[in-house]
Amino acid sequence: MDRIRIVGGVPLNGSIRISGAKNAALKLMAASLLTDQTLTLSNLPHLADITTLIHLLQEHGVAVVMNGAEGDEGHVGRVLSLKAADIASTTAPYDIVRKMRASILVLGPLVARCGTARVSLPGGCAIGPRPVDLHLQGLEALGAEITLADGYVDASAPRGLTGATVRFPFVSVGATENLLMAATLAKGETVLENAAREPEVADLAHCLQAMGADIGGIGTDRLVIQGKPALHGADYRVMPDRIEIGTYAAAAGITGGTLELQGAEAEHLGAVIEVMERAGLEIAETGTAAKPALTVSRPGKVIGTDVTTQPYPGFPTDMQAQIMALMSVADGASTIVETIFENRYMHVPELIRMGADITVSGSTAVVRGVPALKGAPVMATDLRASVSLVLAGLVAEGETLISRVYHLDRGYERIEDKLAACGARIERLKG
Repeated sequence: MDRIRIVGGVPLNGSIRISGAKNAALKLMAASLLTDQTLTLSNLPHLADITTLIHLLQEHGVAVVMNGAEGDEGHVGRVLSLKAADIASTTAPYDIVRKMRASILVLGPLVARCGTARVSLPGGCAIGPRPVDLHLQGLEALGAEITLADGYVDASAPRGLTGATVRFPFVSVGATENLLMAATLAKGETVLENAAREPEVADLAHCLQAMGADIGGIGTDRLVIQGKPALHGADYRVMPDRIEIGTYAAAAGITGGTLELQGAEAEHLGAVIEVMERAGLEIAETGTAAKPALTVSRPGKVIGTDVTTQPYPGFPTDMQAQIMALMSVADGASTIVETIFENRYMHVPELIRMGADITVSGSTAVVRGVPALKGAPVMATDLRASVSLVLAGLVAEGETLISRVYHLDRGYERIEDKLAACGARIERLKG
């Protein structure tokens, strides 16, 4: 099993190209099931989760062609063509779905197009229960019959789905996306109220529009979809990964260096930029409209800053572990409140092994900044936790050895190469 070795203490300086957003790309790939024509996606990141979903889509009969890299520079993104001319199987098996929770997003497209779907209950990161109840209740509102048996969701709508008004009792990104895709082929009008407003949801909606869907209210918490008999193919570019942008901004901050993040846009990072600027980082838009970029530096000390995770446009839960690593070396104390997922503090014991001073009580973590972290052997427990350990290792005195880095490979494209190019003493040790 691979490990990552870091010798900390080097300020990062240079440029990092931002990859396409994993959390957008996976949903766009699932949307290929809605049409028998070709959906071509560009700026696709090369990640383990992308490969997992390719395998699942091939299980359903989707023809997948990788057309190589987009552009002529390194790490610019892949181009993937997906064509679901015929659905060979409407079953999403456990041995694939168990690897990644996003696999549940084939459920809505399959039942909408084929009238039936059998999808294993999903797996993924162990960051607390993330039930699929809202997905299932929403599909039932659109006329699907749902049963649970032997660890599988069986959905049936032999006469097709019918539009309805669905109000989510709380914001759910996955449920919003699943219902949004299903509604594009439902008869009549579907209204999704209290819908998630995350940029990745809007990216999916824009892709569906390019495929011929009729969607109103994009970017708001009320989506209105007029169902169509069929969608068509399209060419679509995956949005840049706002969580990767935030992660590398934190890397510049924690090491006291200066990084230009090529392809990064400030548009969807309001809450992250606000927190980081309060923490003493300087973030400036330095690119052009055609080639956007953000330059991040930290001229002084890291300043202790309080953070509460919230649905978009609030501070994203996927940045909570990274900001905690940054606060662990801040001047002063910080309070971090996690409101999205329970059990998302599994990185705390590992940071404490490196000398961080963190106390957790329920959903609240108090982080008292220390003068220096110390390198140590640590273990990744989930995707974002793993990258927080990388950040800590970059600034820690001595050697940090991170095991179980397969979590990292699910969401960060060649992170060790990108960091090493900016001066980090980091290497992957093949297991």
